[in-house]
Amino acid sequence: MTIRYSLAMLILMAVIGSRDAGNVTYDGRSLIIDGKHKILFSGSIHYPRSTPQPNSQMWPSLIAKAKAGGIDVIDTYVFWNIHEPQQGQFDFSGRRDIVRGLPFWLHNVQGIVFRTDNEPFKYHMKKFVQMIVKMMKSENLYASQGGPIILSQIENEYGMVARAFRQEGKSYVKWAAKMAVELDTGVPWVMCKQDDAPDPLINSCNGRQCGETFRGPNSPDKPAIWTENWTSFYQTYGEEALKRSVEDIAFQVALFIAKNGSFVNYYMYHGGTNFGRNASQFVATSYYDQAPLDEYGLLRQPKWGHLKELHVAVKLCEKPLLSGLRSTISLGKLQTAFLFGKNADLCAALLVNQDRIESTVHFLNSSYLLSPKSISVLPNCKSVVYNTAKVNAQYNTRTREPRRNLSSPHMWEEFTETVPSYDETSIRSEYLLEHMNTTQDTSDYLWQIFRFQQLEQASSVLKVNHIGHVLHAFVNGRFVGSMHGAFKAQRFLLEKNVSLINGTNSIALLSVMVGLPNSGAHLERRVGGSRNVKIWDGKHALYFNRYSWGYQVEMQGEKFQVYTEHGAAKVQWKQYSDSKSQPLTWYKVSFDTPEGKDPVALNLGSMGKGEAWVNGQSIGRYWVSFHTSKGNPSQIWYHIPRSFLKPNSNLLVILEEEREANPLGITIDTVSTTEVCGHVSTSHPPPLISPRRKRHEHRHLKHRYDTRPKVQLQCSYSRKISKILFASFGTPNGNCWSYSLGRCHSPNSLAVVQKACLGKSRCSVPVWSKTFGGDSCPHIVKSLLVHAQCS
Repeated sequence: MTIRYSLAMLILMAVIGSRDAGNVTYDGRSLIIDGKHKILFSGSIHYPRSTPQPNSQMWPSLIAKAKAGGIDVIDTYVFWNIHEPQQGQFDFSGRRDIVRGLPFWLHNVQGIVFRTDNEPFKYHMKKFVQMIVKMMKSENLYASQGGPIILSQIENEYGMVARAFRQEGKSYVKWAAKMAVELDTGVPWVMCKQDDAPDPLINSCNGRQCGETFRGPNSPDKPAIWTENWTSFYQTYGEEALKRSVEDIAFQVALFIAKNGSFVNYYMYHGGTNFGRNASQFVATSYYDQAPLDEYGLLRQPKWGHLKELHVAVKLCEKPLLSGLRSTISLGKLQTAFLFGKNADLCAALLVNQDRIESTVHFLNSSYLLSPKSISVLPNCKSVVYNTAKVNAQYNTRTREPRRNLSSPHMWEEFTETVPSYDETSIRSEYLLEHMNTTQDTSDYLWQIFRFQQLEQASSVLKVNHIGHVLHAFVNGRFVGSMHGAFKAQRFLLEKNVSLINGTNSIALLSVMVGLPNSGAHLERRVGGSRNVKIWDGKHALYFNRYSWGYQVEMQGEKFQVYTEHGAAKVQWKQYSDSKSQPLTWYKVSFDTPEGKDPVALNLGSMGKGEAWVNGQSIGRYWVSFHTSKGNPSQIWYHIPRSFLKPNSNLLVILEEEREANPLGITIDTVSTTEVCGHVSTSHPPPLISPRRKRHEHRHLKHRYDTRPKVQLQCSYSRKISKILFASFGTPNGNCWSYSLGRCHSPNSLAVVQKACLGKSRCSVPVWSKTFGGDSCPHIVKSLLVHAQCS
């Protein structure tokens, strides 16, 4: 789950909005903060994947939205590769400012073996971790100093690679734990996916189903902690986005709590953007866009709202949950009650239905209808306040609106890379060099060039076995073809017909990496690049594995930094032309920033593969031409943080690798939530509100419908509900995005909803027959489905 070559040796978890968390310890039930047992919900938000600048307010806004969603703690990796890109050169500026990963140079340390009982690796790892802890201490950020950091993690998912190192892996775990404890932070340490985490470190669970799969702490004196509850998964180019329903997330969280879990961290709560070249191999620039806060920081509903209600429901049960008394009662073959508390005044229950169909159960002299695959939460052991399968939260759709059209050829200028000759190369070798060790991660691009004598013109076949990601081939300066691998199949064979001339022929191979490996054992041995090169004329084969090779790292445009105002002046640009015989072209254009506060995105749907910069800052790699099995690009829109922008004359520069790309199709778009929808039945629990908001509403509202289910709608930013696209109280067919009137429908539905909602930024409509003037079809469960437009 890391970016690029970072191995997340250190993870910090800090309480939101507090610089006085108090003393932190733990026992077998939970973390104990300032003498009080706590059930905590945490959210992963990675500082390098968003922006801190005041005019964009991403960091403050993300944290505020997380807190409003019931998140108590923010979790983040500390990225070694981001902070120490070159040995001894540290960077904590801008998005790297951890106080407001595994770096590539480690490969060059003699005798190093990553993540095992290896002295060179342990030396550098300890040095970096000590530096980060010292930095945190200097700012008084640990709870033991009155700060917000309550928990730290050393290493990450090491249990998945430990077996590759056998005894050295076991001794490394003990060393890492001892090293962490000796740093004397005053807060507990955890190791995830590490069943043998040494005392006093807490072993924790990562995954989607820790409610079912976690075997529990390795000591009765440690609490059950879920450090990564995957809200979706990172997407790789060429693969469909993996989506996870909020009902499934809520079910697993509630089950984990029912089984004595007391700390759940959502990975990711906000994923953000892999800016620059920081995505790991084949991973898309957009990171965990399906999280409760999407890539742009907008609420992804109903995920954000349904989890918010879950957090409120669990907190209503906190005292009995933490009382230390728990019992289980079988309610059926696949139905169980988890009962907590000492007596009737301190009682909470979670009723679990593992079946795929509804089930009626009897619990403490009452009957309950449990939805399929769901958990009902009863804070007083009587009333259901929340069910994981019944969503009160609204649904929303995200709309991208073109705001700046860049379709005029006169707006664009271009600069085409020249294929270097052997004599122009700066590195020479008598055999094929490995890609990553040659580039030292300073560029995605490595030219591999050789030349040979041919006695006559000939039609031949160029064959290249490649271990890596992308390969572009040129013969005598002319492009002959490309090929690429995939996340799960990185080896491939490029085979192209080529025409050779009488005399000296030059073969130039451009090897391209799309991120570096981020997991597994022996990362220091990972290789990339061309491994076997030959030319076949139908009768004979010429092999060039051991030959005189010339190498050139990076593109000429990268060397001159043509993506900056200063660097752009170093090369000769010409007016855009739509006739392309060669790939590898730089394009530049100027645009004004769209008005308003909506997030901004670059629509690259007409492009192929490359990287884009705005005002000198890379917004990441793009690979639109690599389609999924369904024939769709993995990602079209690329986030431009408003902090990257000026009001006018923003410089957009694009490096495009492919010939078929068309920059005239690029647009500058804004992203917003323009439609909202709610679908709630009379059998849903009433919506939950936080205790603080409840006290506020008691003081200011005369008429309240807290005991009724409600459809609640809210537009984002300054928008208001401008149109009701559909409204039906009765038995509407379908769901929020595909619906029709059912057999039972109140004719007053539209009028009632329009009166309650039009012209307002938010509204709520009780799901109740009296709201709609009576019950035209009694004795059946009815629902209200409302689809509205925000303008």
